[in-house]
Amino acid sequence: MDLPRKLTGEALGTALLLAVVIGSGVMAERLSGGNVAIALLANTLATVGGLYILIEVFGPISGAHFNPAVSAVMAWRGELPRAALVPYIAAQLLGAMLGAWLAHVMFDLPVLQWSAKLRGGTGQWVAEGVATAGLLLVILRAPAGRAAPMVAAYIGAAYWFTASTSFANPAAVFGRMFSDSFAGIAPASAPGFMAAQLGGAAIGLALHHLFEPRLHPAGHPNVIEASGAEGETARK
Repeated sequence: MDLPRKLTGEALGTALLLAVVIGSGVMAERLSGGNVAIALLANTLATVGGLYILIEVFGPISGAHFNPAVSAVMAWRGELPRAALVPYIAAQLLGAMLGAWLAHVMFDLPVLQWSAKLRGGTGQWVAEGVATAGLLLVILRAPAGRAAPMVAAYIGAAYWFTASTSFANPAAVFGRMFSDSFAGIAPASAPGFMAAQLGGAAIGLALHHLFEPRLHPAGHPNVIEASGAEGETARK
């Protein structure tokens, strides 16, 4: 499949993901009667469902990264051509911005706006590092065909166990800057979140390599030859 089709898939998938996150946040805030816990729960459920569907739909087209940190790790691993990394990130950022605007149009909000919601501090930066490290570890270690439900479930859990509600995605940060809504983040807070996410992605990749089986030369004392019912196939 050619690169333009993949980039279109990344842009459209990221736009729809941001529309789900921001739109469900607006709806939740309007219907929750000021109960922030109920609003966050509704936002979480919509995001989990939307993310699962989007990964299933766009996975065969572009890999369904929707996330510059994921694309960077895939390029590092050789699973995404390095020449495609910058176009992928550009498509994701453009899609994120368009997704925020689409949510505004659907809810009759001003299309062009900036978020005033400040998010920062050590706790939130650590939370973003943890959230993104966990996300990459799930992606890299998910059994074949199970990445979509595992990623969606992890993000849903991370909405609640992290202090930052788990953005875990520089493109999501970028898109949410353009929405002064429940899900928004002020532009001044964005660099800290993005830096923490990229650091977390590197940690997730390192943990994945730590858990990979080590291959030893023939005759090494730690090598057990696989044979019969007791043999195991090393995960490559």
